[in-house]
Amino acid sequence: MQRRYLVAGNWKMNGSYGANAALIASLKQRAGEYDAVEIVVCPPAVYLESVGRELADSPLLLGAQDLNEQATPGAFTGEILGAMLAEVGCRYVIVGHSERRALYGETDLRGAEKFAAAQAARLIPILCVGETLEERKNGSTESVLQRQLEAVIEACGIAAFANAVLAYEPVWAIGTGHTASPEQAQAVHAFLRSELAKRDAIIADSLRILYGGSVKADNAAQLFAGADVDGGLIGGAALKAADFLAICLAAQKSSRS
Repeated sequence: MQRRYLVAGNWKMNGSYGANAALIASLKQRAGEYDAVEIVVCPPAVYLESVGRELADSPLLLGAQDLNEQATPGAFTGEILGAMLAEVGCRYVIVGHSERRALYGETDLRGAEKFAAAQAARLIPILCVGETLEERKNGSTESVLQRQLEAVIEACGIAAFANAVLAYEPVWAIGTGHTASPEQAQAVHAFLRSELAKRDAIIADSLRILYGGSVKADNAAQLFAGADVDGGLIGGAALKAADFLAICLAAQKSSRS
């Protein structure tokens, strides 16, 4: 099945009104050239509404970096409801990012609950899974990924993946300058797809699986060449228009006919 490439920029805790406007203006000038690629920007929550306005009349889509697992409003100080994200124009939301897991103690179960909350708000979750360097060294990469996936499958069912995106982000390659080789990335992506195919081959075949972990302009083409690599979840390089556009171009050139 043909899967449209997706490149999502996770700005993390970066940005300002001026910098955001300049970045979006540069992206809008070229975004129309990459018609084979779905391009998403995920700014910090305080900038979602202003960035959403900047994206008007462009093919660029808005995404959020996180949401609360609650499905209804309530007394959860500092948290953001999925319906609020949808109301300001978000189409996507990142769920289970490794920094949320490692720095804020988010469990597999909470990630599954956020996945469900995103879909309840008609948002498309970008579910992040990945292993640490220690886990890779001791040979437990596949068992870690199975555990992270299974939490969502048990909570939401395999059918939920028909309206979701998966992102493999090896924790040892995020912000470290180290990147999984194209062969390593493809092997893990193929494993993830095969795990889902055990439940539903059609959904597994249609699911887009992104690679995230120090993707740059000079390695994107090699990474995206993998048969099961359908784009990237981009961190630092998403903050520079030239770098992000070069990654989008790599996806465009890799697009499967």
